[in-house]
Parts: sequence; structure tokens; C-alpha cells
Amino acid sequence: MDLLIDTIQRYISLSPEEEGIIRNLFREQKFGKGEHLLLAGQVCKNIFFIEQGLVRYYVSIDGEEKTSYFNKEGEFVCDYSSFLPQQPAQTNIQALEEAIVYSISKSDIEVLYQRVREGDRFGRLALGEVYVTAIHQISSLYADSPEQRYQNFFDNFPDIAQRIPQYYIASYVGIKPQSLSRIRKRLAQKH
Repeated sequence: MDLLIDTIQRYISLSPEEEGIIRNLFREQKFGKGEHLLLAGQVCKNIFFIEQGLVRYYVSIDGEEKTSYFNKEGEFVCDYSSFLPQQPAQTNIQALEEAIVYSISKSDIEVLYQRVREGDRFGRLALGEVYVTAIHQISSLYADSPEQRYQNFFDNFPDIAQRIPQYYIASYVGIKPQSLSRIRKRLAQKH
């Protein structure tokens, strides 16, 4: 749980007592490769923090999965559009490899906000990052070419590209796997 504490301390300072509060509020969970942390239609009841592993966010449209994001070790995972209003999710969150996560419920995050001196500030800063990332992602889908979106993938996820199957990367970029192969070939010829 040290990674979780260190990550929170990037946003706010914590006293030893507050570290103890956080350690008591988060629960360890394990997910196998392919298991879902959240399925579309369920209400997202937890925020997860990845201690070990990798997850993807995706939606199913007409039987086709469209990958929208990835999270890795040291990052928070949540469908905030479901979690905050406690409404059914439209997004699936799936472990791409064995994962160890720490989860905190909506009621316990409220306890954290109340009992940790700068808890509210942490929540605002962390959610602000999620919001900005989502806006950049949506803008890229409309404004950038597939080649640029592929480059953005490597800029945003340089350390996990080898851990993700190519068809998920293609889905994230918004193209078919065959098109991804052509883009990769063109980019390799440029370098």
C-alpha cells in the first residue's frame, strides 16, 4: 500500500495518523487476467488504485469493443460518470493482466474527505486530472489523424505498449488492426 500512499502524497501532505486512516479505508482486491472491475450496466461503487497490473476501459457498440483508455500501476481507476451520481455505467473496465488493486467505496471516500485534512483538495486535484485527460482524448478522436492518435498513444503510454495486445491499441486509436500495421510500418520507415 506504500505506492498508494506515495501517490496520494503527490497531491497532498499526510500526517502519520492520516496515512493510517487511508490504510484502513482501502481494501485489497485481486483480479485475474480478463476479469472485469466493472461491467456496463452496473453502478460503479468503488474507486480503485492499481498496485500491480494493467486495465482497459471499453464500450461495446453493435457487438464491437471500442477501447477508450488504459491504466497501469500507480494510477486510479474509476468510471466517474457512474460513480459520482451512482448511475449505471456505460463503460466496462477489464484487467488485461493479473491485477492487485486497492478499492475504496463511495461512503469511505467521503470519510477520507472528512477525516484527512486536505482530503477534499486531493479529490478535486485527482478528478481534475481525469477530466482534462478525458477532454484531450475526445478532442484527439475528432481532430487528429490515426497516425497522430497512434503517436499520442506512445506519448501517453510509453511504458505499457509491449503489455497491450495490438488489437486493443488499434481499437484505442480508432482503426482496424490491419491499418495499425500499415501505420507502424510507415512510422518505422521515417525513423
